[in-house]
Amino acid sequence: MLEEEYEPRRRLPRHLRPEVTVEAPFEYTMRAVQAADLPHIQEIYNYYVANSTVTFDEDAMTLTEWRDKFYYLSKQGMPFIVAVSPAEQILGYALVSPWKQKKAYRFTVENSIYLGAASTGKGLGRELLGELITRSKAAGLKEIIAVIADQGAEASIKLHRDFGFEEIGHMGKVGFKFERWLGTVLLQKSLK
Repeated sequence: MLEEEYEPRRRLPRHLRPEVTVEAPFEYTMRAVQAADLPHIQEIYNYYVANSTVTFDEDAMTLTEWRDKFYYLSKQGMPFIVAVSPAEQILGYALVSPWKQKKAYRFTVENSIYLGAASTGKGLGRELLGELITRSKAAGLKEIIAVIADQGAEASIKLHRDFGFEEIGHMGKVGFKFERWLGTVLLQKSLK
């Protein structure tokens, strides 16, 4: 039979057709972290502690540890931001913390960005890093260091390179997690 000889397919009546669902747009706002956000940040971070090598931490951080970190970073004037959905759900966070404790390093920071599972692959990490850089410049910081696992974090390395971070070193076998040795890639960006 020729194609034109086939009987046209019948369409179901409208009330019998499955509803077409349109995915809601991925919307969020960014703001400084508040103490009430810390349990959600703890949950996001501890997921990575338990399931990933993007952090070399092996023990989950307690809420007390997160509170101490929050107050310390606030006292130091360090940017610590969250992305929040219209329903007030924490989608991800980004922060900078002192690179070293010596006073001479006071203008150099290390960044951290973590996303909730439902927020990955949507460009949120890029937005958080951009905002973190902007706020770090405004805070008078001069250098940002990224210390990234050399296995399983290729997207993070690419993201930092896209923002002008340059590789300044590689350390092999400096961490041991999940019964294997891990290294780090160090990247740096000047904020001058």
